[in-house]
Amino acid sequence: MGFWNRLRAWFPGMRAAADYEAAAMTRRTTGWVTVTSDINTLVFRNTDTLRSRSRDMVRRNPWATNALDAFVGNCIGTGIKPQSQHPDASLREEIQALWLRWTDEADASGLTDFYGLQALACRSVMEAGECLFRLRPRLPKDGLSVPLQLQLLEAEHLPTNETRKLENGNYIRAGIEFNGIGKRVAYHLYKEHPGDALNPMASTELVRVPAESVLHLFRPIRPGQLRGQPWLTQVLVKLYELDQYDDAELVRKKTAAMFAGFVTKNAPEDSLIGEQNPDATGTALAGLEPGTMQVLLPGEDVKFSTPADVGATYDTFMRVQLRSIAAGMGITYEQLTGDLTGVNYSSIRAGLLEFRRRCEQIQHQVLVFQMCRPIWQAWIDAAVLSGALPQSKDLAPYYDVKWIPPGFAWVDPLKDIKAQIMAVRAGFKSRAEVVSEQGYDAQAIDREIAADNERADSLGLEYDSDPRKEPANASAASGDSNL
Repeated sequence: MGFWNRLRAWFPGMRAAADYEAAAMTRRTTGWVTVTSDINTLVFRNTDTLRSRSRDMVRRNPWATNALDAFVGNCIGTGIKPQSQHPDASLREEIQALWLRWTDEADASGLTDFYGLQALACRSVMEAGECLFRLRPRLPKDGLSVPLQLQLLEAEHLPTNETRKLENGNYIRAGIEFNGIGKRVAYHLYKEHPGDALNPMASTELVRVPAESVLHLFRPIRPGQLRGQPWLTQVLVKLYELDQYDDAELVRKKTAAMFAGFVTKNAPEDSLIGEQNPDATGTALAGLEPGTMQVLLPGEDVKFSTPADVGATYDTFMRVQLRSIAAGMGITYEQLTGDLTGVNYSSIRAGLLEFRRRCEQIQHQVLVFQMCRPIWQAWIDAAVLSGALPQSKDLAPYYDVKWIPPGFAWVDPLKDIKAQIMAVRAGFKSRAEVVSEQGYDAQAIDREIAADNERADSLGLEYDSDPRKEPANASAASGDSNL
């Protein structure tokens, strides 16, 4: 044992190989170059290039575009909607009604509503790695239900090369100003998009905006991270090269299919039936009508084109590569490509369950926490100060809110509804929670049911769907008398 210990001390590479194979310096790891930089150094140094390439892929590559659309459609859908938890029922309804009116006024550019801004922000975070909201207070004369609007800014408004020490002791890192204890106190933003070459007002002037007026959205992947990276980072090279390969296969097949055959003549001046005058390049072409029989002179020959096929491995190769891309972007292969070959109920459900866990993580840890929650608080403050909501010394009940993401539709909703009924009857879940999982407000649903029942009673109508009455086909309607 003493000999082997001394041998390991003399040869560090041998010691590493004995401890961890992945840390050993062997032929298998030759060329494996790693860095020990922190996440901010890596992001600040590469994010401009990564962002521009990511945007290029989304503009030109259908798989990249569809991947973003699929994730945003599932994560945002029609919107992550708030449900006020204020203890006063009448005031709670007033808050909800006021919020509903304001959602149509939320966008400072007037292009969409608040939930459209959610979708645009989610897409921007995926494509560029991050985006910013500016909270823009408005004047009473602007005529808004609540004097507040939101301005969504692309990541390019926040420079990555603005890093310096300030005279007041604060410091700026990649456009974000921090105080002595590392708290964000301001953002230094370009007044106009630096890439807007057609804007006569464009400039490189930076404006200092207090941090309480800016929401910075990105998905942190390492502790201490300050800026986000595009979600396509891991698959950008693969997307780029796969797109080129697929185009090359298309061009190869197209070129091969252009030639039906080749004729060898005895002399250049000999003519064939159907031969046309040479084209601009001097190439003589010939075409035949159906049923034509061509008599060849002695020595002449005709060879028909046999274009090469893409091969039996093309489909398998593309599928494997696209699965890798889907895994790198956090979506399923079926969502990326729309290919449902070989899919059954169990397999698609298992894949969607994993995908929806990722959606829920992004919904609550990024979108709700970084965007929805502070916007709700700023909206409440503006509503109370403007008199749109009653004044109160304690605003905590106003701030209390539950955010409800859109519900997920399953492949076989009948089975899931039966499972939900069983969970509610067994006491494992409340009916309100079931309604929330579908993306609806349980209190609003209850009010609608009560209104439906009242209207039906006033008109003397009876339906099997009325739970107050026992329909004749109750067992058939439930699908299982034991439920």
